[in-house]
Amino acid sequence: MNQFFAITRAVSPAINQCELTHIDRAPIDYERATAQHHQYEEALRSIGVEVVSLPAEQELPDSVFVEDCAIVLDECAIITRPGADSRKPEVAAIAAALAPHRGLMFVREPGVVDGGDVLPVGKTLYVGLSSRSNLSAVEQMQAFLAPFGYSVRGITVTGCLHLKTAVTQVGEHTLLVNPNWVNKADFPDVDFIDVDPTESFAANAVLVDDSIIYPMSFPRTQKRLEEAGIKMVLVPADELAKAEGAVTCCSLLFRKIIY
Repeated sequence: MNQFFAITRAVSPAINQCELTHIDRAPIDYERATAQHHQYEEALRSIGVEVVSLPAEQELPDSVFVEDCAIVLDECAIITRPGADSRKPEVAAIAAALAPHRGLMFVREPGVVDGGDVLPVGKTLYVGLSSRSNLSAVEQMQAFLAPFGYSVRGITVTGCLHLKTAVTQVGEHTLLVNPNWVNKADFPDVDFIDVDPTESFAANAVLVDDSIIYPMSFPRTQKRLEEAGIKMVLVPADELAKAEGAVTCCSLLFRKIIY
């Protein structure tokens, strides 16, 4: 089994001022969100992940969603330039936390990209062209990663915030997908599990080796995953979902590299 790190960050007390794009604002219970976040961290630890938990950023409402600040690969880490101006200050602490583990590359203006829009599958990075990520960032990432043998492809996303709201990896060659929000033809040479049509937001899962961390809120899609033989660790995640967040958003997961 690979050894994994996960960088997380505690929920900001300002979470109710979070950015929202595709869902209506509803009150977020800070204490409940914090409790669910702790359960998420414990789920990671339960499958052998070493969790590095950063303190809350009091003035940055969305800062619990650390995934948007970086893309961490075996060879390097790309520090993003988030699409929402309010989120750009989040990246400094994440870059500092990643620096001991990876060489850093930085997306520069006019590029913008959220890590939630980036799905690595093998040596291909699929990047959602959303309201938060643009072609300039795709081009910059391709230049960074070409020496390592990666290709970077922009993917159209409709109806949701990020690419990984619509599709995530749940097995070596298997993607969990909402086909209403992305075109499955954009992802060649993989198998698909479609979310249940009544559970639009059910396509987000965290893959760790041969298990996934998955929200409790989607029992019908959970049944489809079980039937496909996917091992799951279930977590409550409905409170942070009110901030347009999901389980991948709450950690930066990467393999431990021994130099």
